Amino acid sequence: MDNKQVSSNAPAGVFAAASAAPKPPAAASAPHAAPGPAPKPQKPGLRRRCIQLAAALLYNANLPGFASGSIYQGELKGLCVPGLNCYSCPGAVAACPLGALQNALGALPHKLPLYIAGLILLAGGLLGRVICGFACPFGLIQELLHKLPGKKLQKGRWSRRLAPLKYIVLAVFVVLLPLWYALAKGMPAPAFCKYICPAGTLEGGWPLMALRPDYRALAGALFGWKTLLCLAILAACVFIYRAFCRFLCPLGAIWGLFSRLALLAVRVDKNLCVGCGRCVRQCKLDVRHVGDAECIQCGECAGCCPTGAISFSFKLAGENTGQKDPPTNPKKETAS
Repeated sequence: MDNKQVSSNAPAGVFAAASAAPKPPAAASAPHAAPGPAPKPQKPGLRRRCIQLAAALLYNANLPGFASGSIYQGELKGLCVPGLNCYSCPGAVAACPLGALQNALGALPHKLPLYIAGLILLAGGLLGRVICGFACPFGLIQELLHKLPGKKLQKGRWSRRLAPLKYIVLAVFVVLLPLWYALAKGMPAPAFCKYICPAGTLEGGWPLMALRPDYRALAGALFGWKTLLCLAILAACVFIYRAFCRFLCPLGAIWGLFSRLALLAVRVDKNLCVGCGRCVRQCKLDVRHVGDAECIQCGECAGCCPTGAISFSFKLAGENTGQKDPPTNPKKETAS
């Protein structure tokens, strides 16, 4: 008997039951179906590097100074750039905010530090630590040093414990010592620039010593100390990602205070965030969540987010921003 005969002789109730039978739910409507892959934002790697180089060239546009060993003293030197760049660098066309802040505190109580206070509030409120990630020449130097071959020391409990050290450096060497010298002795004392700053040694001290024999004759124990300290910091940066930035930089500490307030920042869309924690694990810095005070706003985490929840935005943090807590025992993924 062929199929036609079977179909024609079948009772009508069989077809009615078959048509009335519930259809299995589509796979797409299953409650636990995995969402499709979201388009990933591009990491700003190459663009960020170009901006870093452009900022370094802009800050040090006085190229003839590198040949003559002279320090630019034009009208622009009364202005400050937002990144760490030494006033005494032969190419520097503007001042460093840390040096300006220390000198302003040293002028108290005769002169109020209105200019530098306004600059810090303006730059911090607009950019925060975006300055560290995109517009700091010494940050660029640290990143390039870290690309040199060698075993890299990964972040961990040890680095998280050292991260607050930069706030101590800020309080003691940038604020308290200049204030004490100003009020007790009536003289300015830029203690951080004088005793610690590796950018000043690398960008200002060493080039001037190489180009000016009269400066070399004046070098003493203090310059020897700063040379040793600078070499130690530069060596550390080969093995530890942005070691000075993470543990010692008071300017990064200042910009970190604006991490919750800055208009331009890397933010997480909490409607897309699944709380996987991959962004924190892949970051080379000691962040606890994207955009906190340790985050330099480089945006590299955007490329590893599986849902595309991370992006730059120029706005106040709103209801749709925020990072979910990662799972209790997330799979280990560490930055290389």
